[in-house]
Amino acid sequence: MTVIIINPNRTEAMTDAMVAMARTTAPGIAFTGWTSHDGPPAIQGREDGLAATQPLLDLADRAEASGASGIIIGCFDDTALAEVRSRASCPVMGLGQAAFVHCALRGWRFSVVTTLPVSVPILEENVAAYGYGTLLGRVRASGVPVLALETSPQDASARILDEARAAVDRDRVDAIVLGCAGMVHVTDTMRKHLPCAVIDPVESAAGSMAWLARGGLERKAAL
Repeated sequence: MTVIIINPNRTEAMTDAMVAMARTTAPGIAFTGWTSHDGPPAIQGREDGLAATQPLLDLADRAEASGASGIIIGCFDDTALAEVRSRASCPVMGLGQAAFVHCALRGWRFSVVTTLPVSVPILEENVAAYGYGTLLGRVRASGVPVLALETSPQDASARILDEARAAVDRDRVDAIVLGCAGMVHVTDTMRKHLPCAVIDPVESAAGSMAWLARGGLERKAAL
């Protein structure tokens, strides 16, 4: 059973980090990472998301043709999620979607700590569209650019932690959702210093895909 994680941006280090986290989370699945070399270096706001869409769809078509058991869109914005799902026969999941479902299944009120303010409206819209608006405390921007998660991890971690602590203090939440795929580098730090659940979206997607993809294979076998 092969699940392909498609990174819509062209930063290969981020792809590698997501694959490593996914393999640790669900070791029974063969996770493979594909990087969109024609995408933007990072996805920060609507313009980057639009630029990433067609290359992402091309990779999704390749994944479908390869017989993938599942596809994870490796961006917290869930870039082109509906479009990819409409053209793939296997389960398709976005990182943001997976994290929000995780919280909803536990009945947790959550706040999202993301990167730059330009991402906030997109994430607010996604939460509402998925039907989880009543569980949302707030979407907060840490002011950390996506690529700084790779280039300046210590500074990035400190700024994200500050914003997460503010969320815990002011938003009355049960969980903090890390709102960027690149935040896999800071998950452990957040868990050591925060008094609430910390949701890593790559973990959530990998764990969910373990049963989604398996269910799809069982259905095919029954047919």
